[in-house]
Amino acid sequence: MNNLQKRILTSITIFPLSIFFVFQGGYLLLSFLLTIFFIANYELFSVFKKNSNILFLDLVLILALFSIYYLAENTLWLLLWIIILVICSDSGGYVFGKIFKWKKLTKISPNKTLSGVLGSFIFSLLSVFIIQIIIENLQAVPKNNFLEPEFFFLAVFFSLVAQAGDLTISYFKRLEKIKDTGKILPGHGGIFDRIDGLMFVVIVTFVFYKLHFIP
Repeated sequence: MNNLQKRILTSITIFPLSIFFVFQGGYLLLSFLLTIFFIANYELFSVFKKNSNILFLDLVLILALFSIYYLAENTLWLLLWIIILVICSDSGGYVFGKIFKWKKLTKISPNKTLSGVLGSFIFSLLSVFIIQIIIENLQAVPKNNFLEPEFFFLAVFFSLVAQAGDLTISYFKRLEKIKDTGKILPGHGGIFDRIDGLMFVVIVTFVFYKLHFIP
């Protein structure tokens, strides 16, 4: 089985599982997030040597997990959109990067290309339509109308945050001369390799929500 097949099978497994706990909320979601926290910390202390790097990444992780729990309890559909958006952004970067082999973006992450950045932006816009279709099919009544223009601007901005988060984690891995933070997720690596962009996006979303930048 090649790496792409492993990535697809892993994603098919962990996405529904994650969404299940997000929708359940309460103690079930809290237990799920604590499990992620302990596994991620095992990775951190196993592969990272510098205490300053461990402290920074652990702080980001804690803030991200808190943000996920808060958003799930207060604005569930916004959180679901964010998760879908990050997946779309990652997928767009991967697809466009493979098809259009443009100039390399940075030495921090050699696989990142300018075409991948463009693909991430384009695919992130699709997330707006996807969440709206899900809401309409489930006949849900969320606080937000995701087809408002502001969400298209937010989609591009959050995609930028996700890509910056990805590069940030890649930078710390490069400092430690490692490729992946773990092996628990076949085709992806470790917890940090899978949620690198999501961590930063949910933190920014939490701040925007508290500041009423997002209804």
